[in-house]
Amino acid sequence: MATEQELSDFLKSVEKRAFKRSIYHVRDEEAALDIVQDSMMKLAQHYGDKPAAELPMLFQRILSNTTLDWFRRRKTRNALFSNMSEFSASGEDGNFDLLETLESLSNSEGTESAQDATERAQILHEIELEIKELPDRQREAFLMRYWEEMDVAETATAMGCSEGSVKTHCSRAVHALSKALSAKGIKL
Repeated sequence: MATEQELSDFLKSVEKRAFKRSIYHVRDEEAALDIVQDSMMKLAQHYGDKPAAELPMLFQRILSNTTLDWFRRRKTRNALFSNMSEFSASGEDGNFDLLETLESLSNSEGTESAQDATERAQILHEIELEIKELPDRQREAFLMRYWEEMDVAETATAMGCSEGSVKTHCSRAVHALSKALSAKGIKL
């Protein structure tokens, strides 16, 4: 059984990645924050007594379900109140950086020219835009596999689908990203 400290340490370790994953799904910072907080609360309330080794998979599944619930509520709200303005990504101000954490870890200050830094930032921005354009399931599988570094079995469990479906979603996402980035002249 996970101790209170283990649960706290686990939640601290996943909060940034969970927020970034959620923001890619819902495209609204406030909603993404709410989803992550709700997911953390559900994990602590309902599964805090589980072994620490089970927490990552449980949390990923809860996060996925909470995100789906948000989409369902939004869809129902929009259907009931069609005269209300469309919920858009007005919370996005363009300052969100896809690989913010990785960039800060690179420690390349002073060794990279301004032109290289600008080109890299532009490429990262283009990648971020293309990831946002992926269909929901492809984006979810892609982010879990390559951002969260989960294996196929873990991703399948978290998404509630077969391993074959995860492989298909990831393959389609990679091909779509490759095609879109190549069309923009970006070679990775």
